[in-house]
Amino acid sequence: MSKRLEDFINNNRHEFDDLEPGAGLWNEIEAGLPQEFTEQKHEAKTFSLGFVLRVAAIVFVAMSACFFIYLKSSKPATINLATINPEYARQQVHYASLIASKRTELKSIAKADPQLYHEFTAELTKMDSTYRKLNKDLATSPNQEAVLRAMLRNLQVQTEVLNQQLNVIEQFNEFKNQQKNEIKSI
Repeated sequence: MSKRLEDFINNNRHEFDDLEPGAGLWNEIEAGLPQEFTEQKHEAKTFSLGFVLRVAAIVFVAMSACFFIYLKSSKPATINLATINPEYARQQVHYASLIASKRTELKSIAKADPQLYHEFTAELTKMDSTYRKLNKDLATSPNQEAVLRAMLRNLQVQTEVLNQQLNVIEQFNEFKNQQKNEIKSI
């Protein structure tokens, strides 16, 4: 059936194409439509340059104010550790100075054995990042004394790890010296 229809259309194509709608057909259709469907022309609104600049200035001032408020609120509040617990504050200062001096000692091996130095400092870096996170959490914690104890424990562990690392280095250097002395004596 579809083949017959297709053949009929192909055989009579010139008869289908000769009947075209008139030029005014769309105008007649448009005239018959209700008023609400007809196209309404709108005037294009334009703004003066002064108005645009005023709006831009207001937006800029508002965004700048929001940015400065954000910067001011994002700064962590510094907390005086002595107000939480004076003894913990003294211990914190003591351990921090010990860690600084031991890290200086540890840096002395960096030139002699950089791989060993990097292995040792990797662990210390993890502990130090934990300490910084605790210090950041101290300002917002409801139990600041517990956070301060955790910070002190972290510093104590860092000190112990540094002591162990320095002992390992010392033993390694003694072992090297003994081997050199044995080689010289042979």
